[in-house]
Amino acid sequence: MDWKPENPPSAKEIAAKFRDDIADGVYPPGRQLPGAKGLAKELGVALMTVQSAYKQLAEDGLVEGRQGSGTYVTDPKKGDPTASQTALGLRDLQDQLTHVTSQLSELRDRVERLEADRPDLADENQ
Repeated sequence: MDWKPENPPSAKEIAAKFRDDIADGVYPPGRQLPGAKGLAKELGVALMTVQSAYKQLAEDGLVEGRQGSGTYVTDPKKGDPTASQTALGLRDLQDQLTHVTSQLSELRDRVERLEADRPDLADENQ
């Protein structure tokens, strides 16, 4: 894995990196992810952090763990989306959620400014 973050990454950040790599085809269906122990050492994190990241990917349906063998990108059944398609969909959802969150924040700020300009309205809402 060619990824050298400045600080030790969280499980969420590791999972996000693999989601992006799967979406971009770096890890096609059937491909084994790096071993958890080696990756933990390489990234300077606890083994449990990498295992948690892999668990997140498994819960997303992107990978499956094989006892004693490793973690592999899922090979979908006929008609099911590939791991890459699923990862792209998740990335799109994250982008949409970020956009909606930003819009909500802007709306909250606008409402607060309006209420500050009209104290009589703020009193009615309490």
